[in-house]
Formats: sequence, structure tokens, C-alpha cells
Amino acid sequence: MKKENIPNALTLIRVVMIPIFIAILSLSHSYLGHIVAAVIFAIASITDYLDGFLARKWNVVSNFGKFADPMADKLLVMSAFIMMIELKNGSCLDCSRYHLS
Repeated sequence: MKKENIPNALTLIRVVMIPIFIAILSLSHSYLGHIVAAVIFAIASITDYLDGFLARKWNVVSNFGKFADPMADKLLVMSAFIMMIELKNGSCLDCSRYHLS
């Protein structure tokens, strides 16, 4: 893969991670599932930093990147907000359920 395509590939990886993040939070009602979802969110956030850093470092700004990167960022953050609302309303964040209190 050419280095010019790496920032765009990182953006696409982030877009692919969003439904995985949502699926894990939706299907898993365990503490471990929430930890895995948080790790996926963190990895997706790191790809956001990396694609911007590499695109600026290598001066490889593309029209696709100008469109897809902000879109991927917004989709990731909005999906996290929506899932937090769902989890709160479904009482999935009740710590007594995980024997943590």
C-alpha cells in the first residue's frame, strides 16, 4: 500500500469499527462487553489522530479524506452518545449488576 493511501485506509477502518462498537454494546450486557466496546472506541479514536497526523506529515490531503474523516468522527461520537442513552435507559449501567458497589 502506498503511504498516500494509509490515512484514508485508517479512516475506513474507523468507519468499519463503528458498527462493531454498536453491536458489542447492543448484544453484550456484561461488564466485559462494555470494556471491549470501550477499547474499540479508544482504538477508533487513535486512528483518528493517526490519519490526521500522517496526512499532514506526508502532505497527502485528499478530497476523500476531507469528506470521510469528519464524517467518520461524527458517526463515532454520535453512536457513542446514542448508545450511552440506550444503556442508561435500559439500566445497563447499574453497578450493582456487576457486583462493583
